[in-house]
Amino acid sequence: MSHPGDPEWSRARDWLRARDWLRTRDWLRTRDWLRARDWLRTRDWLRTRDWPRAPGWSMAHHRPSAGRDGTSTALPRAVPESGPLPVGFGIALDPGTRFVGPDVLFGGSPRRLLRLTAAGARALDELRRRPVGSPQEGRLGRRLTDTGLAHPRPPAARQPADATVVIPVRDRAGGLDRCLAALGDSYPVIVVDDGSRDLAAVARVCARRGARLHRRPSSGGAGQARNDGLVLVTTSLVAFIDSDCAADPGWITQLAAHFTDPLVGAVAPRVRPMTGRGAVGRYLDARAPIDMGGSEARVAPLTRLAYVPTAALLVRRAAAGTGFDPDLRYGEDVDLIWRMIAAGWRVRYDPAAEVLHAEPGRWRRVLARRFRYGRSAAPLSRRHPGLVPPLVLQAWPAAVVAGLLARRPVIALAAYAVGTGQLARLLRGWGIPARDVPGPMAASVLHTWLGAGRWSAQYALPAVAAGLAWSGRRPPRAPGHGSPAGRRLALAALLAAAPAAAWLRGRPRLDPVRFTLAYLADEAAYGAGVYRGALTERLADPLLPRLAWRTRPSHPGRRVLP
Repeated sequence: MSHPGDPEWSRARDWLRARDWLRTRDWLRTRDWLRARDWLRTRDWLRTRDWPRAPGWSMAHHRPSAGRDGTSTALPRAVPESGPLPVGFGIALDPGTRFVGPDVLFGGSPRRLLRLTAAGARALDELRRRPVGSPQEGRLGRRLTDTGLAHPRPPAARQPADATVVIPVRDRAGGLDRCLAALGDSYPVIVVDDGSRDLAAVARVCARRGARLHRRPSSGGAGQARNDGLVLVTTSLVAFIDSDCAADPGWITQLAAHFTDPLVGAVAPRVRPMTGRGAVGRYLDARAPIDMGGSEARVAPLTRLAYVPTAALLVRRAAAGTGFDPDLRYGEDVDLIWRMIAAGWRVRYDPAAEVLHAEPGRWRRVLARRFRYGRSAAPLSRRHPGLVPPLVLQAWPAAVVAGLLARRPVIALAAYAVGTGQLARLLRGWGIPARDVPGPMAASVLHTWLGAGRWSAQYALPAVAAGLAWSGRRPPRAPGHGSPAGRRLALAALLAAAPAAAWLRGRPRLDPVRFTLAYLADEAAYGAGVYRGALTERLADPLLPRLAWRTRPSHPGRRVLP
C-alpha cells in the first residue's frame, strides 16, 4: 500500500477497497490483498511470527499534539517524502519473502502479495545482483524496502560521520566513565547532567574524558536532557546513547551509511544486554526489553517492529525538530519515532551494529522498570490513537481459539474450515494452490493462541489464576464438558504457551520452570503499569483487544492488468 504522501504510489489502491484496478506503474502492479476499508489498522491472519503485534498501519490520521506550554511537537517533514532508492544502494530480500508464483512476491510487514510485470521482474533480478543503477530500479527498491519485502544495503561509509554524541546522565558517574571510555575521541560528546546529586563526580569524568558538560538545574527525565543536548548540536547527525551503555564509535560510522538516503531520519543499532551470572541475568539474556532482536527491519507502528529505543539511536538533526515531547516521562522515544514516521521519514533498524546496555541485577528493579514502561502505553495511545492495541484478533483464528478454550472441538474445526476456505478463494486468482493454505492458517491460529496467552498474563493473570483454582459447583454432565480438569488444562495451556514458545525459541540458560515464572511476573508487571497509566489518562484503549472483521473481497484475478 502506498505510504501516506507518496506521489509515486498515490493512485495505488487495495483491491479489497475497489472493484477496478488502477495502474501504479507500467512495470509494477501491486495489490495489498490483506487490507480493507474498515480495517486498515488491523493485522492480517497470514502472519507467521508476530501475528498478535503487527496489524496493518497508517499514519494518515495522526496529528501531532502540542505540549503543555503550547509548543507544537510536530517534526519537520521529509523533503521529498517519496522518491527512488538512491543510486549505489543495494537491496536484500527479507528472509520471510518468497515467490509464490513466477511473478508474485509474498512477505513484508504487514504480509502482502505483490505482482511484477516482466519489466519489474527483470529490474528485481538486476537489483539482486548489483546496486541501483536507474530510476526504475530505484523506485522498485523503494517499494520493496518500504513494505518490508526487502532491506536496503547502503554503500559502505569511508570516513567518520558528521555526528555529535549526546549522553543524558543522572548520578551514574561510573557508568558514564565506561560509556565515554568505549566511545573514545572519534566524535564530539555532549553530556547533559539531569540534576545529579553529585555533580562533581560527573564533572570529573567529563573532564578526564574530554566531554562537554551541560548542567540542568533539576531532573526532567532523559527526554528533556536529550532535548537540551540537541539544542547544542551543530553537526548533521546526532547520536543518542545512554550512560549505562557501552560501544566503540564504530556503531555510529556503520549506521551513518544509511543517511546517504535523504529520506532516512533515524537508524537504530541492536542493543544487547550486559547481565550478571544469576537467574536475573540469565533471564534478561533472553528477554531484555530493549533488545529488538537480530532481524533487520523498517520501523513503523503496527508492523513487525513498531519502535526502537533511544538507548542508542542515530538521528538526522534536520528530522529531529525540537526533539522529544517534554510531557512524556516514559515512552518519549516511541513517540519521537512515530512522529518522525508521520512526517514522512524512514526509520531503520540495523542489528549489524551493536551497543551493550547494562541490565539490572535484581528482580525488584527489573519488574519496577517494566511497570514504568507499561505506564507509557496510555499517554502514547492518547497521542497516537489506534496505534497501541494490546492485541488484535482476526475473526476466524480468534473463533478457533475460542472454541478450543471452550472445549468445543466441533466449533473450532468449523471455524478453521471456513477461514481456510475463505483464504483459498482469496488466493485462487493469484495462481496459488490450495495446498499452500492450511499451513498459514494453522500458524495464524497458533500465534493467536500465543497472543491471547500473553494478553492474559499481562492483563488478566488474577482471573486466570482464579479459574485454575476454582473447582466448580456441580459435577459435569459429560466428560470434557464443563469439568474442572478440562477447564484447568485449557487455562494452563493458554498461560504457559507464550513462555514455553519463548523458551524454545531462545533456549536461555535458565530452566523452563523458573523462566516461565519470571516471564509471567515480567508481563504482569508491565500490565500493572498499563492499568496505572490507563487510570491516570482515563483511557481504556491500551487494555482492550481489538477484533477485526474482514469484508468479503472480490476475486483478485478478474481485473489483473496486462
